Amino acid sequence: MAECGRKALSLLEAARSRYESLQISDDVFGESGDDSSDNPFYSTSGDSNSDSNYISEAGEDGGGRGGGAGPPGSVSRSQAEQDGWTETLQDVTMPPYKDTHGPAQKMSVDSTALDFFQLFVPDNCIQNMVTQTNMYAKKFQERFGSEEGWRPVTAQEMKAFLGFVVSTSVHRCESVLSIWSAGFFSNRSIALKMSQARFEKILKYFHIVAFRPSQGCNQGLYKIQPFLDSLQQSFSHTFRPSQTQVLHEPLIDEDPVFINTCTERELRKRKKRKFSLWVRQCTSTGFICQISVHLKDGQGADGLSTLKNKPLLHSLVAKQLCQNLSGKNTIIFTGPSITSLSLFTEFSKQNIYCCGLLSTRKSDCTGLPQCMLVCGSTPVQRGQSQVMMKDSMSLISWYNKGHFRFLTNAYSPIKQGIIIKRKSGEIPCPLAVEAFAAHLSYICKYDDKYSKYFIFHKPNKTWQQVFWLAISIAINNAYILYKMSDAYALKRYSRAQFGELLVKELLELDDSSPTQ
Repeated sequence: MAECGRKALSLLEAARSRYESLQISDDVFGESGDDSSDNPFYSTSGDSNSDSNYISEAGEDGGGRGGGAGPPGSVSRSQAEQDGWTETLQDVTMPPYKDTHGPAQKMSVDSTALDFFQLFVPDNCIQNMVTQTNMYAKKFQERFGSEEGWRPVTAQEMKAFLGFVVSTSVHRCESVLSIWSAGFFSNRSIALKMSQARFEKILKYFHIVAFRPSQGCNQGLYKIQPFLDSLQQSFSHTFRPSQTQVLHEPLIDEDPVFINTCTERELRKRKKRKFSLWVRQCTSTGFICQISVHLKDGQGADGLSTLKNKPLLHSLVAKQLCQNLSGKNTIIFTGPSITSLSLFTEFSKQNIYCCGLLSTRKSDCTGLPQCMLVCGSTPVQRGQSQVMMKDSMSLISWYNKGHFRFLTNAYSPIKQGIIIKRKSGEIPCPLAVEAFAAHLSYICKYDDKYSKYFIFHKPNKTWQQVFWLAISIAINNAYILYKMSDAYALKRYSRAQFGELLVKELLELDDSSPTQ
């Protein structure tokens, strides 16, 4: 019983740290009950350590108590009024969404897990992996000597190779080679489909792009870029997201359950990622519509070192992710690192509307009134809010055991919402706050669902890490399309069952064959 309690606490800490980048209150994890699961803005009990830590962080986020200087780029009240900021509020009406949403093609009732997966990784894509792998193996052996027992890989073997690696997500084993071991994660039923020696040879030579193109490529990502481009096209062609979408960094480092089984020494030994991945995700379904990968090191255009200014970098990432949304009246939710007046103003000219959480430490506060970004000395009651407007843009300061600030042009500042507090009733808030909490809490909870398909295989090469992460995302999207299809009505497979079926079909195992 005590062990279960320790595990629950460790999972709680993992969840809290996961959402730190969004600056969302972790209070949702401090309470139980159905009414506290839909919104991140709840209070924890009085003896909660996380609550006091977050309150102090929120106080610092406000720039200090008693009114002091605002964050860099913010303007004085008199200057803000000259720039058009006012406390006189006007109603804002959101125009209707100018696009349909849902699956873009109808799948038959007898479609298999592999059929849905191959919407994103079709046969021609797998054949390209075969060609490039064989080309790389030939060139490698010409340079370093032939390898005894090597023969060119086939498309059937490549599918099986993918199936073996994907199985690490289904069975939660860190090393794919465990399949052929005699230990806990051994899996004789699938190990018979290919020898370990053959798998290791394919793994050694596996490539998406064997050789660097002479021109027109990102230096650091050239080995994976064609696959990412193909994947992105398939995301766009197979699904149309709802009006509300979110830009964020998904959970990609580790599954939280697996993290908490590691010792501190093991965690320290694990290499840090050398890339950053951002996604645009549909808040209604969890479908990941677009991905953007940037290297943390490197001199190429895809390297983060080319942009030392973080707000500029995050603005660039947001523009890349939203480049196909112009004119559709989409509503985008953002975390503090992306939220800025200049970006939201630029998006509004393209009929892209925004609602973002502000942080005086992480956000670009250029052009925002200082009086809205610092904490005054006058005590504030829970649920109180202050709003200033400039044209259709609203800057909101809302108090809930800490100051939360939002910038939005997607919701009317005169319309009120509520945050439901466990047992004690309701906390009033502007509608934008309620909308942000509702949509972001869904995405936060969705990370746990997505982690069901997290591939545990840990290659050393960055491009391979990106590749297997992209495969994980493709499986996630495949399951979402399956749940929205007629095939789900016939056989209602869970996420775990869908993953097991996909592994079987990639390995060409009978449906009755066990995968564990």
